[in-house]
Amino acid sequence: MADYDSSDDFKLAHCPGPGWNDILASDDIQPPAFMAEDHARYLGSEPIDAARYYSPDFFRQEVEKMWPNVWQFAAREEDLPEAGDYVTYDNAGRSYLIVRQEDGSVRAFHNVCLHRGRKLKTDSGSAEQFVCPFHGFAWNTNGSLRTIPCRWDFKHLTDEKMQLPEATLAQWGGYIFVRDNPEGPSIEEYLSPLPEWFKRWKHEECVTVAWVGKVVNANWKITMEAFMESYHAYVTHPQLMPFTGDANAAYHVVGDHVNVNYTPFGVISPHIEQAGLPQQWIVDEFRKYNGRSADNYDPEKDNYNIQVPDGQTARQALGAAMRQTSAAMFGGDYSGVSESELLDALVYNVFPNFAPWGGFMPNIVYRWRPWPDQDKCLMEVRVIARVPEGQPRPAGVPMHLLGEDEAWSDAPELGVLGGVVDQDTENMELCHEGLKVSKNQAVELGDYQEVRIRHIHQTIDKYLAK
Repeated sequence: MADYDSSDDFKLAHCPGPGWNDILASDDIQPPAFMAEDHARYLGSEPIDAARYYSPDFFRQEVEKMWPNVWQFAAREEDLPEAGDYVTYDNAGRSYLIVRQEDGSVRAFHNVCLHRGRKLKTDSGSAEQFVCPFHGFAWNTNGSLRTIPCRWDFKHLTDEKMQLPEATLAQWGGYIFVRDNPEGPSIEEYLSPLPEWFKRWKHEECVTVAWVGKVVNANWKITMEAFMESYHAYVTHPQLMPFTGDANAAYHVVGDHVNVNYTPFGVISPHIEQAGLPQQWIVDEFRKYNGRSADNYDPEKDNYNIQVPDGQTARQALGAAMRQTSAAMFGGDYSGVSESELLDALVYNVFPNFAPWGGFMPNIVYRWRPWPDQDKCLMEVRVIARVPEGQPRPAGVPMHLLGEDEAWSDAPELGVLGGVVDQDTENMELCHEGLKVSKNQAVELGDYQEVRIRHIHQTIDKYLAK
């Protein structure tokens, strides 16, 4: 155990030099108060057992005791805008049909024919009925039985008995969630404090503009954990260091199922010798390599020409430019929006596998699913953006599933973000290989910068102990 006499001592033990709150204090406009609150929490220093990532037995426990009892992000509202639209959501041994009803509501049915057990659908789309391709048993989009061929041979099957089993469904912020177990906390309780904090950012008014998935040769937790700390950025993503305060980041556990990493942009990494580096250089590097800008890097564009006025910082200049760009692209008044909400990586994780970014820029949304077991996972990167004022809400784009031999950078819709994820993917896959042959079978975590990873594992343990 680390030698911390009190929680106050722990808070003083992290992030030497200027920290997250120091950077916020120097901004022109302050963000919401909750972003400056210190929710740092010491959760212990014990190593994590490496077998949790590759053991079939541990994976079986997750499937049996954890996945059925948690809210899972299954779809976005814009994935199924019209009545009859459906999304097939598969994860951890379950398959669901998420279906838009005639009255505009959404329901979730188990995606299994009640005759011989074939999956009814393996895709997403629109349908008037769900017909099993094996023998033609059919169901209406509300889950009620429609047709049994040769019904005379199935007099023992009533319509009531043949109603498709339904999963528990909830909606929040434009996201649709399913849970196999009907008992448990409401979605608002489960997500707390996000329903209150995200009111300002209105993800329900956004739409999916990019969505890329790839099967990664690593456990879903390894893959997810690569995006839960900025500690790795200095070595893994050196191109980001001119404008990323990786060691200035904050790490908070804010709820039973929620934690967050705040990483400031528009400042030079503390790992870089800063003597003589002008603020203009930070701006120029940010415009080249930041993957969330409201427009792509193009020096010929007028709005690329962001100059840092005398006496201002790069962060102030970028914030002012992003206020103008956001208002032009999406409409609305951004004059009172903080630099942090327009620039920074505000990466929230909702247990077990859902990570929406906060703020006002086009937001990244991550999801990780076992695919199909402990040795592989399907990682998805969505980008959602605000619908411009006065324009109708469009349908979201479908997922672009990359092939085994394709890299994230082969997806042009991700821009420079694809190359960043490629750098992470090599780490993920080699971690999975390494943990299987590790001599001491232990994963050692930092007390502060990797506290979110420890929080995830401790929460898994709570579900496995039930």
